[in-house]
Amino acid sequence: MAHVIDRDKWARAPDRWPQPWQGELQCGAYGSKSCLIFNYLPEIGGGPRLHMHPYSEIFIIRAGNGLFTVGDRQIEASAGQILIVPPNTPHKFTNLGPGPLETTDIHENGSFITEWLE
Repeated sequence: MAHVIDRDKWARAPDRWPQPWQGELQCGAYGSKSCLIFNYLPEIGGGPRLHMHPYSEIFIIRAGNGLFTVGDRQIEASAGQILIVPPNTPHKFTNLGPGPLETTDIHENGSFITEWLE
């Protein structure tokens, strides 16, 4: 069965922020083995702290520039690039600016499993 999921089911405050895609969806409830996060990070330095997952995570950089820490590597990524983080690999990212960092993050699991490391 196909599912159509309206913005008000996944977006953070779509009535207040209609333009930036910001929110998340655990797609396992719809029969998918994936989760989505739509990040909109307007502040330079903004981003999640170090963490890891028992599955791969794919980052699609839609706009801006980010500094990704993946294991012991520092990777600068910019709009149009895709970064794939292997399972059980510590990672985090921050907005390098100028301007917002926008990413779509695909978790290869139907629900979020996150171990926060800092």
